[in-house]
Amino acid sequence: MGEKPRGAGPLSGVRVIDLTSMVFGPYATQIMADMGADVIKIEPPGGDATRYISVAPTPGMAGVFVNVNRGKRSIVLDLQSDDGKAALWTLLETADVFIHSMRSKAIAKLGFDYEAVAAINPSVVYTNCYGYGRNGPERDQPAYDDTIQAECGLTAVQQMLTGEANYVGTIVADKVAGLTALYATTMALFHRERTGQGQEVEIGMFETMASFMLVEHANGAMFEPPLGPAHYPRVVATNRKPYRTSDGHVSALIYNDKHWSLFVDAVKPPWAGEEFATLAKRAQQIDRLYGLLAETFVTRTTQEWLDLLRKLGIPAAPLRTPDELFDNPHLNAVGFFETVETRQGKVRFPGVPTTFSATPGKVAGPAPELGEHSQQIREEFGLNAAGRVMAGSDK
Repeated sequence: MGEKPRGAGPLSGVRVIDLTSMVFGPYATQIMADMGADVIKIEPPGGDATRYISVAPTPGMAGVFVNVNRGKRSIVLDLQSDDGKAALWTLLETADVFIHSMRSKAIAKLGFDYEAVAAINPSVVYTNCYGYGRNGPERDQPAYDDTIQAECGLTAVQQMLTGEANYVGTIVADKVAGLTALYATTMALFHRERTGQGQEVEIGMFETMASFMLVEHANGAMFEPPLGPAHYPRVVATNRKPYRTSDGHVSALIYNDKHWSLFVDAVKPPWAGEEFATLAKRAQQIDRLYGLLAETFVTRTTQEWLDLLRKLGIPAAPLRTPDELFDNPHLNAVGFFETVETRQGKVRFPGVPTTFSATPGKVAGPAPELGEHSQQIREEFGLNAAGRVMAGSDK
């Protein structure tokens, strides 16, 4: 493993050279940093563009960037120059992971494709974060969250659900692809620990989201011959939405037969007869059922429904805004948020959502300013200002 452990998490001792930008790759490496890895972020002279896309306490430290790059070290390298390339080669010699988000032709043109990197570091786990897999006809197309949402069928099922083609209100493709890059990379590290063998890993955002969407939406289309269209009826039912109450809204799912029986016994809706008695029967007319439930929910207040449904053990929740999460009693009770002192003041980060009894992760530290650790890293790797290994260095 790498020589400079950064934390006590399960990835302590792993060195990650991170040549990713925006959110897909940086989200994966943010979690690696939270889990103890030493993540060295390579930035061009102008910095990762995400530094400038949202509100910021100081220029170049926008909220999205600060969150997905926390706990990393930043070094500025101009990879169009010989000196920048030389410095990156030195960093890669001791890397456990090299992860990038350039298109396959672009990284090869720079000279840092897998074959070249593996030639100097055979045990490296080399992770490609692509928009489209490099073996398909779309491999050279640019990809962003919105276009991948459209490409993978997400906007189409939103149209089934709402009557209008819409994106979902989060950059779901970037984040799901980032999580996929994380598990793929750590699986490759696990394989290396068993065998000593490095390897190349590829994650396509389009392929990832096609897999993600088809978990339930493949449905009848998987079979030969097809038994139905590629969608899961319950989740695209037009009446599937939070229920309006007499004073607001509530989210509830009265789904299995136990919950259904408890609900009917407690509420006694006049329409709840034998035709809805089993899950199979309800599934056959799920949109009509949601409509009937909507008529019932409007008769009581949000709190009355929450009190009743929670007493019965039926899943129910109020509708919260993202702002409200920062004061959520449950999240605060479990210590979800972590406050970190930074040069820009205190930052309250959404913390690590997983727990480990022996090797817990944590927010490793603030996000770096552009090139903040350039000098530190150069000294650590024995590099001079031109990116060359200094005479006498043991690197």
